[in-house]
Amino acid sequence: MLRVEDDRRELEREIAKLKKINAALMSRVERSFDKEFNAYSLFETAIALDNQVRRRTHEVQQALRSIERANDELLRAKQQAEAASSLKSAVLTSISHDLLQPLNAARLALSALAEIDLEREPKGLVAQADRGLATLEELIRTLLDLSKLDAGVATPDLRDFAIDGVLQSLAGEQARAAAKRGLKLRVARSRAVVRSDPLLLRRIVQNLLANALRYTRRGGVLVGGRARGGRWIVEVWDTGPGIAEERREAIFQEFQRGEAGSAGGEGFGLGLAIVRRLALALDHPIGLSSRVGKGSIFTVSLPIGEASAATAAPAAERAAPIFCAGLGGAKVLLIDNDPAVLAAMEALLTRWGCDVAVAQSGAEALDRIRALGGAPDAVVADLHLDHGERGADAVAAIRRFVQRLVPAIIVTADHSEAASEAAARGGLEVLRKPVRPAELRSLLSYLLG
Repeated sequence: MLRVEDDRRELEREIAKLKKINAALMSRVERSFDKEFNAYSLFETAIALDNQVRRRTHEVQQALRSIERANDELLRAKQQAEAASSLKSAVLTSISHDLLQPLNAARLALSALAEIDLEREPKGLVAQADRGLATLEELIRTLLDLSKLDAGVATPDLRDFAIDGVLQSLAGEQARAAAKRGLKLRVARSRAVVRSDPLLLRRIVQNLLANALRYTRRGGVLVGGRARGGRWIVEVWDTGPGIAEERREAIFQEFQRGEAGSAGGEGFGLGLAIVRRLALALDHPIGLSSRVGKGSIFTVSLPIGEASAATAAPAAERAAPIFCAGLGGAKVLLIDNDPAVLAAMEALLTRWGCDVAVAQSGAEALDRIRALGGAPDAVVADLHLDHGERGADAVAAIRRFVQRLVPAIIVTADHSEAASEAAARGGLEVLRKPVRPAELRSLLSYLLG
């Protein structure tokens, strides 16, 4: 009995031990299964992440290719815009020359005709034709100015300068026009220094002043300025008919003029359009206040400049020295590719007593000098000749050939400062088309005197 009890106990111990072993084995199996399950999950996660990275990489690559295509398109658009701008600049230069060339020939021919002793009536017709040409010249120049602004050819050259020089110069130019109309023109003196492009600002005030004189019947025009709000305000006052409020925006549009029958209403309605375009280019706000029947005040708001950095404001053009000695016997060589201009200029200079030789190119000019057997006393050359030749180069070749610095004048439709500076570097004088005969005679007299 005792032995059976001992065996039972022994079996219970064995069973308990086996249970422990079984539990340990089950625990190990479970742990192993868990590990295998986690590894599989990680594997699946890694595959999912890899696919996501691939998709993202593909999307980024597509975005980069799209950006590259956009950059290529922008570059092509930029190149096309630059080419268009360059073409516009070249076209404008050609238009300036081609439009002003026949006008130049006509005015020179009229001047030569005016030198002849005509009866009273023909002289009046000549004067009338000359006034018509002058009006046409003004219209062409204004249209070219608008085109240059639209083409982006005109770029402001900002600098600090005294405003008084610009205003006094304009007053001198417009004094005769004001006197002819019986108007008083007064410009207040100023010591203000402003920051702007002096030539473009001059054109703004010139148009405002001309507009004020054109539409003022009685009284006069006052140009002045004052400091306000940290800026300098140029003011043009007139005693004209005034502008109704509903018309104040329209007058700044192209080809908008004052009421029909207004004094001086023969303008083309482009002056204030030019003013607005230039003011926008310079960031100079334009103001207008007016009372119908009383007059108007136009204002231009300018940044105040540094007095220490101020430079002299250039005039619109460098005026020829006033010197009118005789030209009799002077040997003048004319170079121009336009036969009409050559004929008109030759007739005019011949009337002044000059011994004139003509040529249409630099090579032909050298042939003329060889045939004449001596250097000319002066050369007058058009800037743009045929086949891309420039008058300045023809003059340089002549000077090398005769081995002396022959006085020379370049005639051009280019009114930029760059053209004047280039001519000055070559020791050349400049006349702008259409040439004013009095200016040509004065400059020739100065050079030969």
